[in-house]
Amino acid sequence: MLQFERFTLANGLRVLVHTDTATPMAAINVLYDVGARDEERSRTGFAHLFEHLMFGGSVNIPEYDEPLQMAGGENNAYTTNDITNYYIQLPLQNLETAFWLESDRMLSLAFSEKSLDVQRKVVCEEFKEHYLNKPYGDAWHLLRKVAYTTHPYMWPTIGENLEQIETADLEHVKAFFKKHYNPTNAILCVAGNVTTEQVKTLAEKWFGGIPAGDKYIRRLTSEPRQEQPRLKETEANVPLDALYKAWHIQGRLHPTYYAADLITEIMGSGHSSRLYRKLVKEDQLFSNINCYHTGSLDPGLIVVEGKLREGRTLEEANAAVEHEMATLAAEGVTEQELRKAKNKIESMIAFEDMSLLNRANNLAFYELIGDAALINAEWDKYDAVTAASLQETAAEIFRPGNTNTLFYRKKESVPA
Repeated sequence: MLQFERFTLANGLRVLVHTDTATPMAAINVLYDVGARDEERSRTGFAHLFEHLMFGGSVNIPEYDEPLQMAGGENNAYTTNDITNYYIQLPLQNLETAFWLESDRMLSLAFSEKSLDVQRKVVCEEFKEHYLNKPYGDAWHLLRKVAYTTHPYMWPTIGENLEQIETADLEHVKAFFKKHYNPTNAILCVAGNVTTEQVKTLAEKWFGGIPAGDKYIRRLTSEPRQEQPRLKETEANVPLDALYKAWHIQGRLHPTYYAADLITEIMGSGHSSRLYRKLVKEDQLFSNINCYHTGSLDPGLIVVEGKLREGRTLEEANAAVEHEMATLAAEGVTEQELRKAKNKIESMIAFEDMSLLNRANNLAFYELIGDAALINAEWDKYDAVTAASLQETAAEIFRPGNTNTLFYRKKESVPA
């Protein structure tokens, strides 16, 4: 069980403290309650752009990485459709350096046309490399548009298109920062051989003077229940035909989330999964296949994706996947399959808890979704899933009207 204490500064910054006396290192995690779902439809990609801008220097620190490296630390960040997360690990005796760095960029980034231009170009190159020029790179752009008609999950974290990133201007960038990157919209977690009083002193010193900002109230349009299957076909210069299928599931806090997660383990995680054994090994329809879920806070997706073997058609591959999912919904799983999936989840949870950075990250995330103490109840929720409750969840997810399909066809070469 992870132990922690919490307090809140006068400006609204929530602070978590996790004490670990066995490590000479400290981890500091700053989670902002902003992701791609909080962007305007005409200005997508801003949350991810800020992940880059936040390393471009702040009012008192021109070069973010230089002082951290001198302090023996390392850092990184990531953005999802739901959150933006920044983290640092460094020797305990240099902990205050991390407070200085994180508080200064929360206080105010060094906004300039030059900094924006540099990071905008970096993100544009990332967009081109991973989403335009890479085989199957646009698959998620296409699949999201099929699955979502209303909710902002319809665009990926990188942004809906390259033009919106290329035309991001300083005025709108500053407004996005002011709206989301403030103490009332952030959670700070400090982990290591620290005391709550020590962290409280540092938090007051470095974060206490930052203006609270306005609390962001999220008002997103819910995705309506899908009642009819959807299909999209595309063609590109790729080596093999590929199949992508998505079904809507409930959000991260819904009780059926745990059954949905276990379903992905049983159906498509690893070479012993149902889909791999049946459709790759036995029927030789696919060269590879995976099943996973988006894990999003609002209702997300279970996804099956796979590359076909030469000579097999997307139509027969699609029918085979739908048959396997229908069989799961109709017949359920064995107790052995369920226990194996639970054992894997339990091992993953235990392995994650070994890392100081992961503990800091996870505590901040669970505080965001309601209460950091929820982290200690996660395994119990997985263990409470029965074969019957899993089958009930599967029957709701894999109903025909809830199916979204993308046929990604290999472009046939034209004879010279």
